[in-house]
Amino acid sequence: MITTLAWYGYEMPKKQNFELIKQAGFDGVLAWWNDAFGDSDFRSNPKLARDAGLFVENMHTPFDKINNLWLDNLDGSGLLEYFLELVGDCADYQIPTMVMHLSKGDTPPPFNVLGLDRVKRIIEKAEKLNVNVAFENLRLISYLEYVLSNVDSPCAGFCYDSGHHNIRSSDVDLLGLYGSRLMALHLHDNHGAADHHLLPYDGTIDWPTVMGKIKKTGYTGPLALEAESTGYEGMQPEEYLRLLYERAKKLEELMQ
Repeated sequence: MITTLAWYGYEMPKKQNFELIKQAGFDGVLAWWNDAFGDSDFRSNPKLARDAGLFVENMHTPFDKINNLWLDNLDGSGLLEYFLELVGDCADYQIPTMVMHLSKGDTPPPFNVLGLDRVKRIIEKAEKLNVNVAFENLRLISYLEYVLSNVDSPCAGFCYDSGHHNIRSSDVDLLGLYGSRLMALHLHDNHGAADHHLLPYDGTIDWPTVMGKIKKTGYTGPLALEAESTGYEGMQPEEYLRLLYERAKKLEELMQ
């Protein structure tokens, strides 16, 4: 199964967008769960995707205020309540997994027991509702290491982001360390300096090595592309999606 972002950079009616994704060959989509892209009616997307014949693999949760997770203040308490609601949204909208960041920027607050306890409360609710929470590798992988080493639950796992890995921690074998807990993929490319979300093979990532390591983990979930159309503005959406799907099939072949 191959999935892609529900929003990848082209402005069009949402129904048309999902239909084009399906026509390009994709099986499902990754949902963005707030109105950051001007989509005030984002909660309608799961139904629209399913009406087009797509499944919703996971929701990406907002991360602008995620550093409050580690702060002992009202913003931190409010963020916890918000994420508990997001777990409920996953259950209500039949989305099996939510992807969560653990920090933002180069100088987030230090990880600590307070933040860890909040994460554990999120996982406790996820366990009750049969929802998975996949933590993504970011600029600072120490936050990922801290949480995954202290949260032992089948509902808490790893979202591997190839672009982030190529920029910030290419010398660390993340898939070797956390592949046994791999729940989601964010596959896209860059040149090692900025998070450009290019199509696979348009940057410097060694895809045979990456896909070989993913295969070794035993991961059987969807092959998920998180590329965006920035830098490909000369293409029509149908052309972009067709090329994206072709690149995804090349990655799939590497795993077979």
